[in-house]
Amino acid sequence: MSMNLPSQRGRGRRAPMAEINVTPLVDVMLVLLIIFMVTAPLMTAGVPVDLPDSRAKPLDQQQQPVEISIERDGTLHVGKDEISDDMLPDVLAQVAQKGEDGKPPQVFLRADKGLDYGKVMRVMGELNRAGLNRVALLTVGKDDQ
Repeated sequence: MSMNLPSQRGRGRRAPMAEINVTPLVDVMLVLLIIFMVTAPLMTAGVPVDLPDSRAKPLDQQQQPVEISIERDGTLHVGKDEISDDMLPDVLAQVAQKGEDGKPPQVFLRADKGLDYGKVMRVMGELNRAGLNRVALLTVGKDDQ
């Protein structure tokens, strides 16, 4: 058995370390974890403001969705039928009952780009009140213009 005794000849030299220091690795991983925990909720909340321009592919649908359109002057259309603001809750209640398998149908909401944001939110509030929670905001693709 050998022993390292202090001597004049070995003073300034150190024996090589055979252990891996994982402390810097753990520090880096904790910093990355914190960064991802902070940025992950921000990624899901990001919504593009200019909705009418999109390159997204159309969704595959099993049943025909109900289209609600709002023109620039505020005129409402359910499908191709024009309705007034007062008729909207009754029409949406009828649409909600037409769902298959106990689920309400998918609703496509198409609103003009220059429309007041409050008008769109009022229609979305009525959709929510009627139980129509599967709402998709339609946009126009860059190639369609």
